[in-house]
Amino acid sequence: MVAGWFAGDGEDFHLLGTRCAACASVFFPREDAFCRNPGCPGGELEEVPLSRRGRVWSYTDSRYRPPSPYVSDPELSWEPYALIAVELESERIVVLGQTVPGVTVADLTVGMEVEVVPGVLSEDAETTWTTWQWRPTGVTA
Repeated sequence: MVAGWFAGDGEDFHLLGTRCAACASVFFPREDAFCRNPGCPGGELEEVPLSRRGRVWSYTDSRYRPPSPYVSDPELSWEPYALIAVELESERIVVLGQTVPGVTVADLTVGMEVEVVPGVLSEDAETTWTTWQWRPTGVTA
C-alpha cells in the first residue's frame, strides 16, 4: 500500500488527492510540497477524497511483466491485465489504474462509468500489497 494515496474499504474506499487553496487545482498522486499548476502563485494544499466514480477516457492491454520496482514473483505465471485512464469530472483530472481481475479490454468502452475499489497488487505469506482498481459499475466481484 502506498501511504496517503487511498483510504477506507468496501463502499467507503476512495483515492486521496490534494487541492490547492489558491487555484483549486486537484492532484493525484497527491502533492504535498507545492502547487503543480504553473499559472498559480501557490497556496496551501489540503487532502481531499476523490470521486469514487468516473468515465473511461482510454484503455489498453498490458501484456508484459513490468520491471522492478513492480512487485511480482518471477516464479509465477504472468497474467495480462487491462490498464485504464479514468476521467474524474468533478476534479477535472485523469487517473490511471488497473481494472479488476476478469475485466478485459473487450469489456471496456470509452465513456463507460467505472468505480474505484480496493484490490490486491501482490501477496505472500506475510504481506498483502493493496492498491486501487477500476470496476465497471453494476459489476460485482
